[in-house]
Amino acid sequence: MCGRYAASRSPEELAAAFGVEKWEPAETLAPDWNVAPTKQVHVILERPLKDAESRRPVRQMRVLKWGLVPSWVQGPENAARMINARAETLHEKPSFKEAFARRRCIVPADGYYEWVTGADERDLEVEGKRKRARKQPYFVTPADGSVFAMAGIYEFWRDRTLPDAHPLAWWVTCSVVTTEAETAPLGVAPAEGPRSLADIHPRMPLMLTPDRWDAWLDPARTTPGALGGLLAPPPEGLMRAYPVATAVSNVRNNGPELLKELEGPEEATLF
Repeated sequence: MCGRYAASRSPEELAAAFGVEKWEPAETLAPDWNVAPTKQVHVILERPLKDAESRRPVRQMRVLKWGLVPSWVQGPENAARMINARAETLHEKPSFKEAFARRRCIVPADGYYEWVTGADERDLEVEGKRKRARKQPYFVTPADGSVFAMAGIYEFWRDRTLPDAHPLAWWVTCSVVTTEAETAPLGVAPAEGPRSLADIHPRMPLMLTPDRWDAWLDPARTTPGALGGLLAPPPEGLMRAYPVATAVSNVRNNGPELLKELEGPEEATLF
């Protein structure tokens, strides 16, 4: 899964990396090393510009809320529960299938955080139970230092208690698509600890390599046949993971120091 990530690249850098044609400098976000659910995040998407004569899809960088709100729900109260969408069931889940077909985006990141879960604790999580313990966080990032392009989907929700012209009448929200974590050895493995992403957590964000960006963002691709291949995992060995301080576990902590690599797990954390 993906429940926390870092996004410190400037809007200018993101626009250049993804070939963005349209973005609003006044609406961009500051660097964030501890992005949490319900926060505003940068995404890359393609759709016609509002009120433009041409209906040509334009690649844009937009600011959306992380936590998808389906268009048909009565209220946005459960948005924080829909931060992730499983790749295996995107095409059939009522909350996600329409967005998967027509509203796909890329969520750019430096990398994501995940907390090592021991085998016993992992079984409890699968059963929907929680065990309070101090777990060791790891930061997972492309081994070559490039931007981590996470596959995403987005949706519009209309608050019908407000007039259409109200600035809060429309919500635009997103989810990160997840897939099974790699079991192959990491491209750069930590000196001690997990040797693969699956050792850290059974799920991970679906990484889109640059050769898939255009196809993923193309709103003309709407059929299962045109979309199924885009959900294939990327080549193995592109990622590295390393332990970071447990300070990241508190969403109030934010700064580049959260990405500092530790020599090993902190004391009193589970491994």
